[in-house]
Amino acid sequence: MQNDTKKEIVLSGIRPTGYLHLGNYFGAMRNYVRMQEDYNCYFFVADWHSLTTHPDTKELRNSVHRVIAENLACGLDPDKAAIYVQSDVPEIAELYLYLNMLAYKGELEKVPTFKDKVRLSPDNVNAGLLTYPVLMAADILIHRAVKVPVGKDQEQHLEMARNFAERFNHRYGDVFPMPRAFNFNSDLVKIMSLDGKGKMSKSENQMATIYLSDSDELILKKLKKATTDQGPTEAGQPKPDFIQNLFTLASLVSEPAVSEKFEADYNNCQIRYGDFKKQLGEDMARFVGPIRDKALAIQEDKVYLEKIMKQGAEKARQSASQTIKIVREAMGIKY
Repeated sequence: MQNDTKKEIVLSGIRPTGYLHLGNYFGAMRNYVRMQEDYNCYFFVADWHSLTTHPDTKELRNSVHRVIAENLACGLDPDKAAIYVQSDVPEIAELYLYLNMLAYKGELEKVPTFKDKVRLSPDNVNAGLLTYPVLMAADILIHRAVKVPVGKDQEQHLEMARNFAERFNHRYGDVFPMPRAFNFNSDLVKIMSLDGKGKMSKSENQMATIYLSDSDELILKKLKKATTDQGPTEAGQPKPDFIQNLFTLASLVSEPAVSEKFEADYNNCQIRYGDFKKQLGEDMARFVGPIRDKALAIQEDKVYLEKIMKQGAEKARQSASQTIKIVREAMGIKY
C-alpha cells in the first residue's frame, strides 16, 4: 500500500532494550494507533541506537522481534504505517555520515543525556554515544518528517536535529523541512512507578512497573505491593501523587462504576486500599492479557514477523532513497 503523500509525515522510534510497559502504552502507543489514521507514519526499532549502551548483540534479534510484536499487538497496522528496523535502512547511515560533518564536538559533549551516560558508564564513552543526536537527526530527516512525538528528555535532541537541518540547508540548499515536537493528544497520560518513585521503566525497578508481557499473577502481585498511605483523614482531601497514580490506572482499565465507587470511598474517608488494589489488579490483568497473548503469538510466527519487517523496510527505503538522491544532488556528490 502506498502512503498518501499529502499527509504530514510523523516519525517515532523505540530502542529494543527492556520491555514495553503501561507508561509506553498510555504515553505513546495508544496515540500512535490513532495517528496512523491521519498521518504518514514511520515507526522504527532503533537497533543501532541500542548498540551505544548495549554492545552485546546476543539478545538483540529476540528483543527486536518482541518490540515489533508488541507494537503490532497494541494496534499498529503495517498496511497503514511503515514499521521497520533502523538497520534495514542503510540510507540512514549515509545521511548520518553527512550530518556528522556539520556537528561539532563541543556541542555534542554538552548534551545532558551524553553527560549522564558518561557519569554512569565512564568506561563506555564511545563515538556512537557522542554522536547519538546526529543519528537521531538522520532518523528524522531521512523521511523529511515534520512531526516527532518526543518526551521532555528528547527535546534537546530534536532541537539539535533542527540545527543540523538548518546548517545543511544553509550550506547546500533548501532540502529539509524543520521537524517539530508533536503531542498528538494534549491530554497526555503520565504513568508513575507503583512505588511512587519516578516513571515506570523499561529496565529498572521491575516490580514497580507493569509490563505488557506480565502474567496475570505477576500483575496482581505487583499491584498488591503498590505503595499506599494510611488513607485520608478528612473528606475531599487531595491525593498524594502515588495514590492519584492508582486512581489514574483505574480510570484507564476499570469500569467507570468501579472507579467512581473507589473515588467516593476515598472522598468519604472509607477507602480500603486492599480491596481497591485487588480490583485494580483484576481489571489490569484483563486489560493487559489480550495484548500479551497476541504479542506472544506474533513473536512465535517468525514467517509473519519477517514479512512485516521486510514490508516496513521497503516502505522506509522508498522514502529514504528519495531523500538521499536529493541530498547527493544538493551536495554535488553525483559524479
